[in-house]
Formats: sequence, C-alpha cells, structure tokens
Amino acid sequence: MKPPHLHAQHLNIALWGVLPYLALVVLVAGTAWRYRYDRFGFTTRSSQLHESRMLAVGGPLFHYALFLVIGGHVMGLLVPESLTRRLRISEEQYHAVALTMGGAAGVAAVAGLGLLLYRRLRVSAVRQATSRSDRLTYPLLTLVLLAGLTATASSLTNPYDYRLGVAVWFRSLFTLDPNVTAMAHAPLVYKVHALLAMALFALWPFGRLVHAFAAPLGYLTRPYVVYRSRGGAAGRPAPAGRGPRRAPVR
Repeated sequence: MKPPHLHAQHLNIALWGVLPYLALVVLVAGTAWRYRYDRFGFTTRSSQLHESRMLAVGGPLFHYALFLVIGGHVMGLLVPESLTRRLRISEEQYHAVALTMGGAAGVAAVAGLGLLLYRRLRVSAVRQATSRSDRLTYPLLTLVLLAGLTATASSLTNPYDYRLGVAVWFRSLFTLDPNVTAMAHAPLVYKVHALLAMALFALWPFGRLVHAFAAPLGYLTRPYVVYRSRGGAAGRPAPAGRGPRRAPVR
C-alpha cells in the first residue's frame, strides 16, 4: 500500500497539473464543435420579450460587474509582485484596492445574477424557456462567484498571499510546467474556487455562456440596407422625390 503522502501527491498532480489542461481542451474543442454544428446557437436566447424591467437592471449590473471581476483576476494572477514593486505600489496599497474594488465588483455581480435568477424563477415564460444546460450553468456560476467572494473576504483574517501561491501556479500553466506545490499549499477556499472555475470553463461551450465568443464585431462595419418605399397601394409608383433611400438598418 502506498503511503498517504504519495496519494496526496498524485491527487495534487491530477488536480493542478492535469485537470487545467483537460478543461482547456474541452473548452476549445467544445467551442469548435458548437461553432461547426450549431453556429446559429451562439446566442443568449434572449427572453426580453417575456419580461424587460428586471432584465434591464440585472443584465447590465451583472455583466459590467463581471467585467470588473475578470479584470481583477487578470491583474492579480498575471501581474507579479515584482512589477507592482517597481511601480512603487506597496503590498498594503495593492491588497487594499483589491479588497475594496474586487469585493464591491463581486457583490455587484452576485446581486445582478441573483436578480436574473429571481426573474427566471418568477416569470413563467422565462422559466419555461430555461434549458437543461442553464439549470447546471446558473448554479455553477453562482458557486464560482460566491467562492471568489469568500476567498476575497478571507484575506481580512488570513495572511495568505495568493500572488505568491495561486498566481504562481496559474502563470506556470502557460509554460507547460505546472507548479503543483504552489497550489497544493493554498487554502481550501482558493482550491474550491479554482476547481469550480475549471468546471465552468469545461461547461462553457455547451450552454448560453458561449455567446461571450460571439461578440458582434462585424456589426460595426456591416453595410447599410438599401430599400425602396412602396409609396402607397401595390403597383402604384412612388411619389416624385421618394426614390431609393438608405437607412442604417443593422
């Protein structure tokens, strides 16, 4: 029988050295498959026609806050401490900003998502339009946000510096030489947050979250639609001066 420390070592390698790449493969391959066989499914399946008031508040609140959360993760995971020190930003200042702004953005994202979930449960038509993948995506997304908020709040009492642990592990993934030890010594809440995030990325191509890869950039350069006014009854020529018109129909 193998010693317990060997079992733990093998588990850490599987979780922090293999699983991230498996999640990435599923994300990329799943997105390619979805684009190949369900290109017109790259959409949020908007339910605005069923209810618009709560959507007008919860939608922007969730999305804008989520952009801030993602930006905070990019700064925290990809920017090493050596760079912030060179910029003369002390650790106290960095963590104070990360705690206040990151915490506020996380709370706003959870509030926006909570309102969207309440709307989906409260409005019958929206509830009936909920797909099977949505029933898995929404709880998982909620858990990811709550775990992230818990990790942020834990920094008030826990001296753990994720920039010397989780961030080191994350950056090492890009060099194909995962620093498993750095993540293995992280507090449990950070591990749970990372595992839930990997599960979310693996699920990403198969639900409505895939619309994040379908930003309508071509909309900005799309040509105008040329149309002619009928001018009255069918077959009657249009009045003088009312020939072809161009309208910014997108």
